[in-house]
Amino acid sequence: MSIEENKRLVRRFYQEIDEGDLDAMDELVAEDYQDHSPPPFPGFAPGREGLKQAFRLFWEATPGTHEIEDQIAEGDKVVTRLRARGIHEKGLPGIPATGMPITMTATVIHRIENGKLAEKWSDKDLLGFLQQLGVIPTPGGASG
Repeated sequence: MSIEENKRLVRRFYQEIDEGDLDAMDELVAEDYQDHSPPPFPGFAPGREGLKQAFRLFWEATPGTHEIEDQIAEGDKVVTRLRARGIHEKGLPGIPATGMPITMTATVIHRIENGKLAEKWSDKDLLGFLQQLGVIPTPGGASG
């Protein structure tokens, strides 16, 4: 695949998640997908199935969107800087619903193999995310 095709694949991946179409993951993600930066909650299956479980959990608890702010590609890798926004409508493991809007930034590297997402590394603002959910206090004691 070309660099532009790889970038389109990643953009489509986030679009399908935003639309709640996790079945599209069968077409977009390799079965043995490796997530080197998994969500901070245990219990997900390995590979593509675990990715679908994680996104289902987050989609139901914090429906929202991903806004791609920058994207750079070279060879078989695509780097995406994004902002995810949602509303914390349902509880996450150990975190009751707050009803509050949440925002998380991330820089994500995907490796593409045979036209599918094969690996992912990400640097997410988990501290800010957990502060917005009230799990970790913000500096000065204010809630996010």
